[in-house]
Amino acid sequence: MGLLTSLLTLPAAPVRAVVWAAQRVEEKAEEEYYDPAPVWRELADLERRLLTGEIDEDTFDRREDELIDRLTEIEEFRRRSP
Repeated sequence: MGLLTSLLTLPAAPVRAVVWAAQRVEEKAEEEYYDPAPVWRELADLERRLLTGEIDEDTFDRREDELIDRLTEIEEFRRRSP
């Protein structure tokens, strides 16, 4: 029955290949989007900019809150993922 099933589903092989490729692209995109390293680097750079006077305290606080929210989102995603 395995050979017969293979022959009957052969026309769907290109569709399965496209679906497989799309799933790999999605996995890679999620991996990059939910990587905390760039957020941590941006937090460090933000602090450096505050200490050197490039930005004021209000700008720092606003952007820091955004980055911490992003880290929280990443952590929640990683907890939900297998």
